[in-house]
Amino acid sequence: MLILLSGVTGAGKDTVKKELIKRLDNITTMPSYTDREPRPGEVDGEIYNFITTEEFEEKIGQEEFYEYSKHYGHYYGTSKKILNEKIQSGKIIVKDIDVNGTENLINLLKKDIKIVTIFLKVPKEELIERLLQRGDDKEKILSRLTRFEYEEAKIGMYDYVLENKVLEETVQKVMDIVKKEM
Repeated sequence: MLILLSGVTGAGKDTVKKELIKRLDNITTMPSYTDREPRPGEVDGEIYNFITTEEFEEKIGQEEFYEYSKHYGHYYGTSKKILNEKIQSGKIIVKDIDVNGTENLINLLKKDIKIVTIFLKVPKEELIERLLQRGDDKEKILSRLTRFEYEEAKIGMYDYVLENKVLEETVQKVMDIVKKEM
């Protein structure tokens, strides 16, 4: 089973994913590829495989991605090789991914693997506060807010929509969804 966890930037996707991995034995994740610089504390190979723009474009040319997109000036993509290896492991895969990637993976893989989609909502005011706490500058925050309405408009394609106000409650709801869908 592939769980696609989406939401606007700052909605808590990575935090929820990490909690699921800590609490459930049969869950794994997979890193996406990106050409952006790592943020403080990010380790190559955990959430992202950090590569150069040239390397990313080479992988595009070699058709190594199930899907990829460019937003906020950087590429992000899902490796065919890594996802296929994770599927073969028999574990439940939880992947945080944007709305375009979700749509692409649903279209490409829904016949081959069970896909469960979850969108994490966060009120715009709270999102701004989270981005400020994360250390994003004003320009980055404005850039991310321009995608807010676009991403929220895609909610209809998700199996579940959860408001992520209290982390513990959100994690419990996602764990309940995983158990129900197994």
